[in-house]
Amino acid sequence: MFLNYEFPPIGGGAANANYYLLKEYSKISDIKIDLVTSSIDAFSKEKFSKDINIFRLNVNKKDLHYWRLREIIRYIIKSTIFSKKLIKKEKYNLIHAFFGFPCGVTAYYLKKTRKIPYMVSLRGSDVPGFNERFNFIYSALKPILKVVWKNADFVIANSEKFKNFAKAIKSDQKILVISNGVDVNEFKPKKKIKNRVLTVSRLIPRKGIEYLIKSIPFIKDKINDFEVVIIGDGPLLNDLKKLARSLRINNYVRFLGRVPHEKISDYYSESYCYVQPSLHEGMSNSLLEAIASGLPAIVTDTGGTKELVDETNGFIIGKHNERDIANALIKLFKNRNLRDKMGRNSRKKAMLYSWSSVAEAYLDCYRRML
Repeated sequence: MFLNYEFPPIGGGAANANYYLLKEYSKISDIKIDLVTSSIDAFSKEKFSKDINIFRLNVNKKDLHYWRLREIIRYIIKSTIFSKKLIKKEKYNLIHAFFGFPCGVTAYYLKKTRKIPYMVSLRGSDVPGFNERFNFIYSALKPILKVVWKNADFVIANSEKFKNFAKAIKSDQKILVISNGVDVNEFKPKKKIKNRVLTVSRLIPRKGIEYLIKSIPFIKDKINDFEVVIIGDGPLLNDLKKLARSLRINNYVRFLGRVPHEKISDYYSESYCYVQPSLHEGMSNSLLEAIASGLPAIVTDTGGTKELVDETNGFIIGKHNERDIANALIKLFKNRNLRDKMGRNSRKKAMLYSWSSVAEAYLDCYRRML
């Protein structure tokens, strides 16, 4: 059984990671999986593949990318009740919970009441201190997470830096690292069409998109023909549009909102470079997709970015720093040879992170649990 309160179209990186893991496991005939996730509105059941079912629970979701505490609590309650019903019909060997909270709480309950072992994949905001928006509940959450982690067979982080960040919770449980992956056949270099800067992100404070927008006035004085494309939705969308208007740079930036994942690869491959100005990150799926598409990357030093980007394929900049973003972009715009060389190096790095290898690493954990 998989537990993940986010699954496309709901959620971001963890949702996409879950999708690609299921895609890999659908190729293996002796693996059967039921995923218990959230719906946009009503309960539904769908077939992902012959042996993989997706159950979507109605948690009265109001926004695809923004979670309210009451929605999270509803998922805990409904996933626990529904999973108990599934367990009466099916024999599950183990539970893979994405996020220590809320999904780990459900997994912990099922282990205690139904004796099913579980593992937890840490994804970001489920670790105290990662997301400032949840600071008011982290003090209450920390003792719960310690119990959830302690009783898990495995606790998995998606980068070394995120693992070290998570260790600050001082749980007794050892934390392993299994990185995110990327489909290198879906995301690959193609012919560029213009000086396009791309970012793909939920529009929330910790993603730092405002600093990318604030960098544009410094760039346009040096570079005439370019555009910044922002893909994603979230509570800051209107504020970011207002910021662009106030800076009088509307003709340089395009907000595309949410783009279906199956259509997003073209935006990567047609862009010249990728910017990720996050304040906190685990290992970003969108960054992996960008480097697989052969893009130089401009990133902040957070989470697993240094495992994906160095001086050979991009720039690591300071947080809260639009000047650094502008300087890096100007260098790339003015030096095509540098841009092309970094793009080739990005592609080489991405080839080390295929979803098949990630799925196999998780399979090894599953076997050890059994």
